[in-house]
Amino acid sequence: MGQGRKGSSDKKQREKNRDDSPTPENGNKCRVCRFPLLVALLQLLLGVAVTAVAFLMLAISPSLTARETPHWAGIILCLVSIVGFFLYCITYQPDERSSTQFIVKLLYFILCTTGLVISLLVVAFAGHHHSQASSFSCQQKGNDCVCVLEKSDPIARTFDYKGVSDCEMITGTLIFYFLLQILLNLAQALVCAAGAFIMWKDRYQVFFAGTQIRSPSTQQWQKV
Repeated sequence: MGQGRKGSSDKKQREKNRDDSPTPENGNKCRVCRFPLLVALLQLLLGVAVTAVAFLMLAISPSLTARETPHWAGIILCLVSIVGFFLYCITYQPDERSSTQFIVKLLYFILCTTGLVISLLVVAFAGHHHSQASSFSCQQKGNDCVCVLEKSDPIARTFDYKGVSDCEMITGTLIFYFLLQILLNLAQALVCAAGAFIMWKDRYQVFFAGTQIRSPSTQQWQKV
């Protein structure tokens, strides 16, 4: 009986000690709420910019493929930013006692990592198409613009851009849009990497304080 009472008393004391543990200075918000809010805002703005540029590219010619007009990447990254805004609105709980907080943090980390991969993929596609379009030799044929990589090669691959009234749209404007996509998605990749790093650091590095000892006399917690 004595051991049972002692075990129950020890359990209650541990729970009391945990409840009395120090709370962050901004107890009602995530400890890094300001920076993730900035990250989510940048993700939203860059995602909208990537989507807008992609639709401008698609307006040049409907013959452009999904790899050449990465509106899908911008839309995905806008969704990632929404999760970041939701994370900002969650009340912070020390030691991630809230399952909602843990799930949203994990989801945001995964989405930021996915956004990083997607952005780098778009950069690779845009870089390839930019290099390719810079070597085009184009000729106007009716309402279409027909381009080849090697004009002297009779069996060279031909690119037929339908609905283009001026080949300058391909050799000038489209190349500029490819370059713009490279810059925007490179910036987006850096922002997503920052978001993933913040979530990792929040969980595993910065806020780990070591073993905490509660002094019975002072009723204060000490970090060791």
